[in-house]
Amino acid sequence: MRIAVEGCMHGDLDNVYDTILHLEVVEKVKIDLLICCGDFQAVRNVKDLESLNVPPKYRKMNTFWKYYSGEKVAPILTVFIGGNHEASNYLWELYYGGWVAPRIYFLGFSGVMKFGNVRIAGLSGIYKRHHYLLGHYEKFPYNEQDIRSIYHIREYDVQKLMEIQEPVDIFLSHDWPLGITDYGNVAGLLQRKPFFESEIKAGTLGNQPAAALMSKLRPSYWFSAHLHCKFSALVQHGENGPLTKFLALDKCLPGKSFLQIVEVESEAGPYDLQFDEEWLAITKKFNSVFPRCRIGRSFSEAKPDIEECRKYVEDKLQTRDKKPFDFVQTAPFYNPSQTASIKSSTGHYKNPQTEALLDLLGLEYCLDAPPEAANNTQSSGEPNDSDGSAVGSDEED
Repeated sequence: MRIAVEGCMHGDLDNVYDTILHLEVVEKVKIDLLICCGDFQAVRNVKDLESLNVPPKYRKMNTFWKYYSGEKVAPILTVFIGGNHEASNYLWELYYGGWVAPRIYFLGFSGVMKFGNVRIAGLSGIYKRHHYLLGHYEKFPYNEQDIRSIYHIREYDVQKLMEIQEPVDIFLSHDWPLGITDYGNVAGLLQRKPFFESEIKAGTLGNQPAAALMSKLRPSYWFSAHLHCKFSALVQHGENGPLTKFLALDKCLPGKSFLQIVEVESEAGPYDLQFDEEWLAITKKFNSVFPRCRIGRSFSEAKPDIEECRKYVEDKLQTRDKKPFDFVQTAPFYNPSQTASIKSSTGHYKNPQTEALLDLLGLEYCLDAPPEAANNTQSSGEPNDSDGSAVGSDEED
C-alpha cells in the first residue's frame, strides 16, 4: 500500500492533489491514500471562517469548498485529523469522525479506522496543559477564548485511545510527541529552526499525552505536522522492542518538504475505509461519561463493560457493512456571487452521519447539550498563550 503523507494542508487541496497526481505520472506509481496531519481547514462558506482561529489576513476560502460542493471530487481517498487552525464548527459536527466531503474523511477528535487491513488512529488538536483536564465545554458561536480552546486536546479523548489493545499501524497527531527530538538528528533540526533550542532544553517542545500514547500503542508509523519543518526519528520501545518510524512534514508551499510517499505493508487491494470494531466498542463504553461541561468526568463511571460493548458492536455490524455512513451536506457551500446570503447561515448544524453512528451504537446525541451554566465561565486567571510552539504569533502556524 502506498500512502502519501502531507503536513499542514491549510485549505490548499488543489495544489496537494495536483502534486500527488504529478508524482503518480513521473514515478509511475499509484497512490492508495492521502493522510493529512492537521490544519486541514474544511471551510465550506464564509460563515465557517468565523470559527477559524487565524489572523484576519489568513481568513481565505481557499479550495476545500469546491470538494464540499461537488464542483470537484478528491482524486485520492483522503483521511485527516484536526490541528489548531480549523473550521471548528464543522469538525464539531463530526466529533466522532465522518466525511467532510466525498472521499475526504475526518478521523474525529480522536478515532480509529481501517483502510484495508491497515489500522489508522489519530488525535486531533494540540496540547495545552491548562485545558487538558477540562471537558468539551465550548459552545457555538465561539467567543474569543473558546475559538482558541476548542482544538486543545482533552484527557477524555486521550483516555479513549489509551484503552486500545489491538495493534495500531499508523498514528496521527498534529503537534509532535514530547521528547521525539531525542530520537532524531536534533543538531540538523536546530540548524534550520534554532529557536526550538530553548523548548527542547526545557523539555516542553511537544505533546506530553501524545508521547504517552506512543509508548503505550507502539505504532509502526507516527506522522505529525504543526512546526512547519521536516523531521524524522526512529523510536525503539524497550530493548529489542518494536520500532516506531516518526515523520513530521511542512505546510504546502513551494520549496517546502510537505509531502512524502510511504510504502506500508498490507494485504492486496483494492482498499476500502471501514469502521474499527474495537474503537466503536470504546466509543460506546465511554460516551456515558462524555464531558459536555467545563469539569471533566470520572472515567470509572463509564458503563457498560467493554466486552459487552464489543459484542453489541459485532452484532450490529452483522446487519450492515462496515463502511462509514454516506456524506451529507449540512451547510450552504461557498458561491462567490452570493457571499451575502452565505454569511446569514447559522454555521451550526446536526450532522446526519453523527446521528446515524450514535443510533447504530445505541447512544444519546450529546454534542448540542448546553454546557453546565455553573461551569461555563472563563476563568480570568487562566493563561491565554499562543498556540504556535516557537512560531511567531503573526504566522498562520
